[in-house]
Amino acid sequence: MDEQLKKQVAITDRPTGVLVLASGEVFYGHGAGAAGEALGEVCFNTAMTGYQEILTDPSYAQQIILFTFPHIGNTGTNVDDEEAACTAAKTAARGAIFRENITPASNYRSQTHLNDWLNDRGIVGLSGIDTRALTAHIRETGMPSGVIAHCPDGAFDISALLKKAQNWPGLVGADLAKTVSTNDSYEWDETGWQWGDGYGKLDQIVKHVVVIDYGTKRNILRCLASAGMRSTVVAGATSAADILALNPDGVVLSNGPGDPAATGAYAIPIVRELIDSKIPIFGICLGHQILALALGGKTVKMPQGHHGANHPVKDFETGKVEIVSMNHGFAVDGNSLPDSVMETHKSLFDGSNCGIRLESRPVFSVQHHPEASPGPRDSFYLFERFRGVL
Repeated sequence: MDEQLKKQVAITDRPTGVLVLASGEVFYGHGAGAAGEALGEVCFNTAMTGYQEILTDPSYAQQIILFTFPHIGNTGTNVDDEEAACTAAKTAARGAIFRENITPASNYRSQTHLNDWLNDRGIVGLSGIDTRALTAHIRETGMPSGVIAHCPDGAFDISALLKKAQNWPGLVGADLAKTVSTNDSYEWDETGWQWGDGYGKLDQIVKHVVVIDYGTKRNILRCLASAGMRSTVVAGATSAADILALNPDGVVLSNGPGDPAATGAYAIPIVRELIDSKIPIFGICLGHQILALALGGKTVKMPQGHHGANHPVKDFETGKVEIVSMNHGFAVDGNSLPDSVMETHKSLFDGSNCGIRLESRPVFSVQHHPEASPGPRDSFYLFERFRGVL
């Protein structure tokens, strides 16, 4: 253990919260949100804003999110900033870690204090730890398994918590999409948020698309609607025949959590059949990874993943560099892609694959989140690009 971590392990005055890593490090602090404990993979997110959108992103299922920005809570929470489209995914993130105590809300859109919101969602929070030291630890050693606990009386059984962290199986081999996907299909026609007006409704339908839900975010559906596309959202295991029977102009493979190879056990045959039907396909995040697997590529677990709203990605087809929102712990191995698949985007942080396109058909995908929420809007053009091939 390095010197920074040794300092952090020192017990603070009457700790009411703790993080115990499977490797044995123990971080004491102040509990927040729900009392209790939660197991998960600890990852760090570098976004400066949008904590509610992050915590409600289904892609964070079974993860504990470490926020590198020190002051969290100033905008409060509200019903408009929810990102989980499916009710089952409302508590996808298991825990949240902050440097400072939760900031009191100071925003005209705030409806609920973040601490109360976390408690209502059953999300365990922890503040008052050295988040810089923990972030550095993750960068050096990878995303660890851990257990976060909040106990108002400070009575922690560290040995028991350590054992739970060490026995947690992790995300490799885990099909988590099935835990955050809808069971029943539904229609979506809500468009993006406008200042003073809130969310709108699609008034002119140009195309109809089917969104295969592996854990989709609402803003993906809103961006599709804003580009003139009405969505029918279906469960992740819906057959290709049932999807095509809806007579869509195109298919979207949504974002989602977990190991793409595990979800691919049932998703890959469906996607391959859709590719063979020659229908246009657009994949995002987990959908991008599943598309790559269906086309013959491979995916790998990343040491620290990409989680934030300030990641530079280059689009080789336009030559532009975009600042994008990212959230993934697995990636497509660009070297594994067959000759029929073109690599269209790459991360300028580490060179990892961030986009592909099938040369012979209107089938493409990106690893990042073009819908943002939170994050910049540099990649909104991808929804227009998709509409253009329908």
